[in-house]
Amino acid sequence: MGFFADPLYEPSYQLVGDEVAVFTTSKGTIRVALDTAGAPRHAANLCELASAGFYDGLKFHRYVPGFVIQGGCPNTRDMTPEQVAAGRPGPDGQPGTGGPGYRIRQEYTSNPNNSHENGALAMARSQDPDSAGSQFYFCLGPQHMLDSGYTVFGSTIDGLDVISALRAGDVIESVRIDHQ
Repeated sequence: MGFFADPLYEPSYQLVGDEVAVFTTSKGTIRVALDTAGAPRHAANLCELASAGFYDGLKFHRYVPGFVIQGGCPNTRDMTPEQVAAGRPGPDGQPGTGGPGYRIRQEYTSNPNNSHENGALAMARSQDPDSAGSQFYFCLGPQHMLDSGYTVFGSTIDGLDVISALRAGDVIESVRIDHQ
């Protein structure tokens, strides 16, 4: 069962199949087609969290040039962009260590579309394969060494320029769900 004693969470969000996540950031807007067929649990989880306003006001906390830009940690909510960029702990803990209070089962072993292409949206996790919750990342170029260990659940359809401009401390103003 690993580190967590809680059961794996199953999102209740009902997918239609044409969901697009619209990330409004301090650097611009990103539109991501969610892979509702290949990674339905991860897509529904993001939709559920976005619909609840979970991501609103969080910051991107990890930037590795040529690799990923990562966000979705609730520990960044009450921090300034400068504090997050400096990597300091905030009032709720170290950025990059928070989550929604649950974990979901991995889908990288069952998703036929699990390919870390440029602009791919995937879930971050700890060492436990079934530990993803709210933290996500965008690939800054192909990262196929991650294909066998992390679930890809979306592909960017607009905003690759925004993704490449994001840095630690940039704000996730909102994530909304639209349809194609």
